[in-house]
This record gives sequence, C-alpha cells and structure tokens, in this order.
Amino acid sequence: MTNQVQDQIQARRTFAIISHPDAGKTTMTEKLLFFGGAIRDAGTVKAKKTGKFATSDWMEIEKQRGISVTSSVMQFDYDNCRINILDTPGHQDFSEDTYRTLMAVDSAVMIVDAAKGIEAQTIKLFKVCRLRGIPIFTFINKLDRQGKEPLELMEELEEVLGIESYAMNWPIGMGKEFLGIYDRFNNRIEQFRTDEKERFLPLDEDGGLAVDHSMKQTSYYKQALDDILLLNEAGNDFDLEKLKNGKMTPVFFGSALTNFGVQTFLETYLQFAPTPQPRKTDAEEVINPVTEEFSGFIFKIQANMNPAHRDRIAFVRIVSGKFERGMTVTLSRTGKTFKLTQSTQFLADDRETVDYAVAGDIIGLHDTGSYQIGDTIVGGKKSFNYERLPQFTPELFVRVTAKNVMKSKHFHKGIMQLVQEGAIQYYKTLHTEDVILGAVGQLQFEVFEHRMKNEYNVEVRMEPIGNKIARWIENETEVQESMSSPRSMLVRDRYDRYVFLFENDFAMRWFQDKNENIELYSLL
Repeated sequence: MTNQVQDQIQARRTFAIISHPDAGKTTMTEKLLFFGGAIRDAGTVKAKKTGKFATSDWMEIEKQRGISVTSSVMQFDYDNCRINILDTPGHQDFSEDTYRTLMAVDSAVMIVDAAKGIEAQTIKLFKVCRLRGIPIFTFINKLDRQGKEPLELMEELEEVLGIESYAMNWPIGMGKEFLGIYDRFNNRIEQFRTDEKERFLPLDEDGGLAVDHSMKQTSYYKQALDDILLLNEAGNDFDLEKLKNGKMTPVFFGSALTNFGVQTFLETYLQFAPTPQPRKTDAEEVINPVTEEFSGFIFKIQANMNPAHRDRIAFVRIVSGKFERGMTVTLSRTGKTFKLTQSTQFLADDRETVDYAVAGDIIGLHDTGSYQIGDTIVGGKKSFNYERLPQFTPELFVRVTAKNVMKSKHFHKGIMQLVQEGAIQYYKTLHTEDVILGAVGQLQFEVFEHRMKNEYNVEVRMEPIGNKIARWIENETEVQESMSSPRSMLVRDRYDRYVFLFENDFAMRWFQDKNENIELYSLL
C-alpha cells in the first residue's frame, strides 16, 4: 500500500455521538458540521416552527416529532483530519440501530445533560462501548442553564458508569451566571458570550488569570479555582493508555446550543481520538487497516432515503485498504463476486457519488436485495467474515395485514424491505402464514406504519398480540408442529428458522419441563 493511502487512513477519525434523548446530541452534531464547513447555518432539532430542521434528521417522521429515529452518517474535514460522524437515535426503542452503529466506529462521544446527569439510555449505550473497549469522550452539555454541581456530575460519571474521569476544562458559574470555562488542557480561560478577540484569557504559572479582568472579582471564578485545586490534588491523572482502552473518559463542559466549548472540544478530541483500528474476523484473525487489501462490513440498511427512486442503501464501514468505484469484491456469505459501481457518501440525506474512500470511511452501496446486515465484503483473493453484529430479541409483537387486499404485493415488498433494516423482525405462522412483526419498542411499530403509508402507499392494520418471550431452537429437527399452542406459538422467522413465542416465563418453563430435549436460545 502506498504511503499516500497510509497517510489518508491515519487522518481518519470515525465516531458515534451517543446520549439519552434530549441531551443535545443532534444539536452537537450540527455544530461540529458547522465548524467543519459542511453546513453554513447550524439548525437544531427543535426548529419545527421555523421549518429549519437538523441536517442529520432527514426522515419525515423525525421532522414531525423532533427526534432522531435512525442513525445518520456525515463526513467533513477539519484540521488535516477527515471526520466521519454517526449521529445515533437516542430513543430507547431504537437502541438496536445504535448498538450496531457502535460496532462501526473507533470512538464515541457521550453527551450528558448537566441538569439531568447520567440517564438510563446513556448507561445502556455506555455498556456497549465498554464491551468493545472503545475510547469515550464526554461532553457535559447545557451549561447555559442551571444544572447539577460539576463535582457531582464527575462523581456520578465514575460511580454510575464505573469509569475514571479527567476534567479537560471546568465551568466558571452556570446558567445565567455562566462566565466561561477554565481550560486545564490548553492553560487558558475561554469566555462565554464575548468578542472573538477577547475569547481566550491566559493563565499565569500559579493557574490564575494572568491579566486584570472583572471576572477575578466574582465568586464563580474563586469557586472554579478552588475546584481546580481539588482536582489537581485529589483527582485522577490524565492517562492516555486508559483513554485508549475505554477505561478513562476526558470530560468537557460547554453548551452546544450556544456553540460554546464545541470547537475547543473538537480540536482536543482530534489530538487523542484513535485512527481506524484493526478488527477481528470470526476466526480470530486480526485485519490491519493499513496493510490489508480492501474489506468492510455492512452495519445498516436503509430503504427509501430517496423516496422518488424507492432505493435501498447498504452502509459499509471500510475496515481495511482502499475502495475504488468499479472494483470487484466478494460477498463472503454467498461467495459471489461483483463490481461496486453505485456508491455514495453522505450528509444525512444529501448524497454524492464517491469514487474513492479508505479505511475508517463510511460509504453507501446501492442494494438490490443482495446484502444483509452483518455481511462482509472483501477485495482481493482472501475470504473471511468479520465478527457478528448484535441482534436483539424482540419483546413486543403485532399481527399485521394490509387494509386493502388489492395492495398485498406492495404490502409484502414494503415489509421485507423495512425488515432488512433491522429495526423490526418478521415472523409468519406455520399454515395460515399470517405476518407477525416483533420489535424492541412500541415506537418502532409507529414508524413502520408511517413509512408503509408514506413510502409504499399501503395502509396497514396492526393487531397487538402483546409481550412475548421469543426463543430460537438449537436442535430444530426435534421440533414437532404439535408442540405449538396458544401459550407457546410456533412460528418461522425470515430465515425460515423455527421460533417459539411464549406467553410468559411460566409458559416457557412449563414447555421446557414437558420437552426437555428441546434446546432453546435467545438473541441479545
């Protein structure tokens, strides 16, 4: 591989932004894109009245509700780095999409609301990051509003998430009295709401302001100095090795909405964020991004990003080597080879053809139904599969039919395309072949219904059949259809595997007592 390609790979930084809903994740994404010159005017999720929506929220239902329900991919250049941001949905009903997205990044940026602290969804997503050992950078947001004490937030990070923290900067005041941040890393004070030329104030050797300034007379400045002294004496030391292994998180304070502290965060992040990392195959072989030929895996499939063309895009994380449009690759699952001629890069729903990309980049491939989530594609003569992506066991189930039987062809086409995106799972009953959908959360069904109507022109009737416990079978040949009952319904999934849908724990235990030879298992 040429030195030029190696340098390009080393310049990549690929991260996901994770948080609880409403912590300011999408707003933060907008501000980062703004600094990267990718957009001229940063919108926010709340801009429903103005009609100016967040760039990363492209789906119609996202604009109506002001939430992110699907991961978006955006790319921009800053400070000699090419940055790939994956903005993930914060709502827990869409955590499966987020979990898979986290498999495609090298680091994560965790947004925490200063008033609410660590919330339930943040804990869940953080655990996935820890599982993979990926570096986590924390941005404590909304300092322009009243929130918890900074020391309390740092303590919460360590106790609730079980990770060491290091404050890269520290707030001076909060809410209406927010004056700025004490930047420990860059040895300066950054003022809030001031002229650009007065934005940064230098510190002296003792850590105090080196210039005369009215801030010195405030109690907030004195409190910040006391806190910094405490952090220096009793806090953690900055440890780059721990950061790389996901055992320490650098913490930044700021306000995404007012664009304060975001540029400082971005510049510091780029100094410490990892370049594209090696990945393991399912045979435990380590694939090096720089030395190996082209390879990548599909972590997401999205239908109808362009409603006019009813297209499907497979999102590929390039793991190694370089991609060139028109190159021949092998789909490891099927062994088939084909040319990659239709490829795109993204700014949410704004796409352009990409002729060239390298390890660390995310590209989109036009999909005619060949790809599945988790597929590995490989250039050259090697053939292997990357480690499996997580799939979740659904908990909620509905029986679905088309309101107009004349539209059954569109109905089945729409369902199969949306199912392949991975948010909902497809089952059918054995003889009547009724369609049953499973999901992790109720909101997924609402999005499904909305998209069937708006993208496939099919109105659906959904009949809830409640919470079920879904279990797959290790030894399928032992299963008999007579084992099916109203309390332990036997269905097939979209891969034609048997699945039992148990009414509750009691029904599952009763079944296992009666059929000890049947080995059941669940997904994640």
